[in-house]
Amino acid sequence: MTTKPIENTEPVEDRNAMLEKALIEEYLQDKGYSREDLKKLPAEVVEKLMKEASQYASLKMEEVSARAHFVKELHDDASSLEK
Repeated sequence: MTTKPIENTEPVEDRNAMLEKALIEEYLQDKGYSREDLKKLPAEVVEKLMKEASQYASLKMEEVSARAHFVKELHDDASSLEK
C-alpha cells in the first residue's frame, strides 16, 4: 500500500512524538549529554543511552496518560453530581 501526500496541506507532527522527543532530550541532559554529544561517542554507548532514554520517555508518557485518564474520570464523576 502506498500513500500520497494530500495537496495544499502542511504536515502535522504527532503530539506524542513531540513529547517523546522532549523527554528523550530531558533524559540526555540529566545524564550530561546533548544530541550533539552523541555524535562524538562510540556507537555502543550511544545505543545504550538511547535505549535508556527511550525507556524513560515511554514510562513518562504512560504516566502522563494515566494522569490524564484519572483527571478525566474525576471530571466525569463531578459532572454526574451536577445533574
